[in-house]
Amino acid sequence: MLLIFTHKVTNRLTYTAKHLFERILGVEMAFTTKVEDFIKHNGPKMTYSKQPLQNEFFIRSNDLLFEQGINDLEIKVSDWDGIPCFFASGEKSTIPFDIFSASFFLLSRYEEYLPHVKDSVGRFPVKESIAYQHNFLELPVVDLWAYRLLEALQERFPDLETKEKSYNFTSIINVTASHAYAMRGISRTLGGFLLDLGNFRFWEIWNRLSVLLRIKKDPYDNFFDLVEIHKKFPIKSMFFFQFAKHSAHDKNVSTNNNRFRYLIKSIADYSIVSLSTSFVSTSDKNVLREEKKQLGNLINRPITYARLRYNKVNVPITYRNLVETEFTDDFSMGYTHEIGFRAGTCTPFYFYDINTEVRQPIKIHPFAMHDYALVKYKTKDEVFEKMDRVYRLVKQVKGDFVFVFSNELLGGKQPLDWMELYQSMLKRYYV
Repeated sequence: MLLIFTHKVTNRLTYTAKHLFERILGVEMAFTTKVEDFIKHNGPKMTYSKQPLQNEFFIRSNDLLFEQGINDLEIKVSDWDGIPCFFASGEKSTIPFDIFSASFFLLSRYEEYLPHVKDSVGRFPVKESIAYQHNFLELPVVDLWAYRLLEALQERFPDLETKEKSYNFTSIINVTASHAYAMRGISRTLGGFLLDLGNFRFWEIWNRLSVLLRIKKDPYDNFFDLVEIHKKFPIKSMFFFQFAKHSAHDKNVSTNNNRFRYLIKSIADYSIVSLSTSFVSTSDKNVLREEKKQLGNLINRPITYARLRYNKVNVPITYRNLVETEFTDDFSMGYTHEIGFRAGTCTPFYFYDINTEVRQPIKIHPFAMHDYALVKYKTKDEVFEKMDRVYRLVKQVKGDFVFVFSNELLGGKQPLDWMELYQSMLKRYYV
């Protein structure tokens, strides 16, 4: 067991150290504030404080993990043998920065509590993040730091035991519009025809008519194609269906449509099905609770996983609402239009609520890529050049490689064959 001496054990420190040592590295650890217990310990040990006791393994602490609330922080990004880092710790420290404070800053989404201008749908903009500004968004830096720390510890303590975890791959299909033309109801269908006519979209009119007359299949209706694809690979696949009332941002098929209900129940026979929340329920607990209840009743299983509309995570309110409505896991931690790691990690972690200084009982599964981040690439080679680098890093740190595709983009008209690209990505990254 690794023993860590510190002058004060705080919730922030405990939370961060457990993520680094237990969840990422599989190292058993404990804290002590008693010098005599630290000296007596015969196993691996380190000091996390302002000054070392003797010549032990020492990381000089920043004040962040011993504070409360949100404060102005000066962030200066430096380099640790090719990996960006911040909160420099000085010459006496065995490693050149405070890995615990830097990890907490990213995991807690500290920067999202600070004043910022939200985007058009109320999200924290990627360009406001330190990772984007300093070009390390595509690096799971927390995991890379942890393994670099492990190397340094094992040089000092060769007998330090670790319990290895394994690389995991998860494919998520996000369904906020199950059909482009079918199951839309008379008024919405007529409205669609008139809108297309007014904009001279005659090809769209033909497509709509062809689907309604059952000459062609609805382009978004690729669910059983996806089920068959998933059967070819031993992967974890999940479908998140929006199951909500119609609104300005939520335009899925009516939850009363029997064909839509049958579709969801059928997919639930083959894959995990859970809730893609509506834009309205993101900020309204009562609506969220009702959506969760209705979908659970339909598939006759408890709904405990959530994906938020537009990946609209507003800390800490979003996660408090999910906890209060009894969700256990969230799959929204990422950026819709940028590849990378919003919280700096590819290992699932629990949310820390800075306002209450408590770890919330909801596990966050960060995703590395949303399909809309790939739209800007013109060729398959460009996509794989970008994604291969991210995959190699996740595999290196034995993390979770999660990506999100939507049935809309898979069925829409794009320069690339998205279904073929999707299959290629599964084949390439599932092991």
